[in-house]
Amino acid sequence: MTTAPRSLFSGRILALLGILFVALNVRTAVAAISPIIGVIENDIPFTSLGLGVLGMLPPIAFAIAGIGAPALARARGLDSSLLIAAAAMVLGSGIRAVSDNYIMLAVGSIIALGGMGIGNILLPPAVKKYFPDRLGTVTGGYVMLISMGAAIPAFFAAPVAEAAGWRVSVAVWALLALTALVPWLVLAVRGRHARRATERDEALLPTSTKISVWSMARSRTAWAITIAFAVSSIGFYSFFAWLPEILIESAEFTPVEAGAMLSLFGLIGIPLGILSPILVNRIANVGLIMLAGVAAGVAGYLGLALAPATLTWLWVVLVGFGSIMFPLSLVLINLRTRSHEASAALSGFVQSVGYTVGALGPFAVALVRELSGGWVAPLMFLLAASLLAIISALWLTRPRFVEDELRIPVGELAD
Repeated sequence: MTTAPRSLFSGRILALLGILFVALNVRTAVAAISPIIGVIENDIPFTSLGLGVLGMLPPIAFAIAGIGAPALARARGLDSSLLIAAAAMVLGSGIRAVSDNYIMLAVGSIIALGGMGIGNILLPPAVKKYFPDRLGTVTGGYVMLISMGAAIPAFFAAPVAEAAGWRVSVAVWALLALTALVPWLVLAVRGRHARRATERDEALLPTSTKISVWSMARSRTAWAITIAFAVSSIGFYSFFAWLPEILIESAEFTPVEAGAMLSLFGLIGIPLGILSPILVNRIANVGLIMLAGVAAGVAGYLGLALAPATLTWLWVVLVGFGSIMFPLSLVLINLRTRSHEASAALSGFVQSVGYTVGALGPFAVALVRELSGGWVAPLMFLLAASLLAIISALWLTRPRFVEDELRIPVGELAD
């Protein structure tokens, strides 16, 4: 049965604020350190291996959270779990700000990124719980804020560090994470008891082997969404790791100019977050949207490989448009499930597998660069990886639901 739309603010303002503020904070720790790493090194020495480990932590933490977040939510309830995620963001960023050695900085990063990973996984079922009548609108809004959360530190980390020191620059993101903590604290307290919250949320989260995270491996639709998400992750993390170096070496950009292109790439996600749910609602064949994203990405990679110094901004924008797979995947997690329970399980599966594959992207680009001695081959690797999304596009041409593929009667799941 279709849920009749009602006002976003009709008794749901705290939930809306909680969802949006969590989204704003689930990428800040990814981009808060890299722009000021040279300043931090004055106080905390790094080795190349240490820097590499810090660079791989985000997708690894997000992948592990994909497995653990549904279990946490089953035990503590959805609202309380999002409160824990927000608290971890605050604590982890705070520890990073006061770190005086590499181990402490890494531990703070793990805590902050772990909280962000839990937020990643639980945002789709939270939207399905509180806004089943506004799935596209709320999902588009929070995807836009995720992109803003990735772009804002790239703009402000260095100026704040220059004006007030790197510790203040890092601590700012702990303060921002407090905005996510407050709404979920109120919502969790309203539940009174963890058991009551758990009972209220048991229909939202995988509680049986029939609809567990890993049961999704038997669904072709789950795999189609996962492949699209993984392709997007490979491109995103590879570009954030290597785009400045590509432009400095291939197009003779200055570090400032290369940083501006990286910020442009991050900002592309904002309009995509708005556009994706609109396109899904107006174009029945989601595969066509994915094919358009693949075509844009291919054109962008070819442009950077063959003419990096000409129309560089256009190539970056095209590759950025190719990352439309990310918001599309998040929208489809809810649109291709009939129940909250399946939404949470599918979210865990898609993001754990997708981020695991995404973590390999920057390393693979570095390896191909080392073997080839230039940037054309790595860009061709990314182009080839983007073509895998064609598999997703072909399967997602028609609306299929994971419960149907898993042969789970709708009556067995609370909706």
